[in-house]
Amino acid sequence: MLWWIWLIIAIVVLVVIILFSYYNRFAVLSNRIDNSLSQIDVQLKRRSDLIPNLLETVKGYAKHEKSIMEEVSSARKALMGAKDLPAKVRADDKLESVLGKLFAIAENYPNLKANENFAKLQEELASTEDRVAYARQNYNDSILSYNNLCTTFPGKFFAGMYGRKEKEYIKIEPAEREVVKVKF
Repeated sequence: MLWWIWLIIAIVVLVVIILFSYYNRFAVLSNRIDNSLSQIDVQLKRRSDLIPNLLETVKGYAKHEKSIMEEVSSARKALMGAKDLPAKVRADDKLESVLGKLFAIAENYPNLKANENFAKLQEELASTEDRVAYARQNYNDSILSYNNLCTTFPGKFFAGMYGRKEKEYIKIEPAEREVVKVKF
């Protein structure tokens, strides 16, 4: 009769260990997602901090290109003011677009292209773009791990028990999916 008590105790301990294990897995994956999102924010802030220096450098050479300067400033403000992930992604896409215009204008000013500060800032922005892309990839990888746990058995059972739901990936806007057309 004593072995039944030990068996029941062993089963209860095993169930408690499994419950804690899955709870901790969800917590760790959620924290990883939050960290990944924070890394995206850090890189977007870094890029946003570089832009005023870039604008000052360009202003000295391209005084009559005032509208593009205003567009860049406006896009930067929108990025800094974005509150949620979809808004940040939209604002970031807009900023990338106007920065492309700014660099295209810079092509018309050989002295600006040769300016060491401009070249350094352009290089820093390119490096930051790579970091943003990596941070986005890391975020989506974290979402994948979390969603896999939420949708596979027995994780699905525990996700329901703990009130965990699948999370969304960073999505690309339909306009960004279009093939770039190059004409000569």
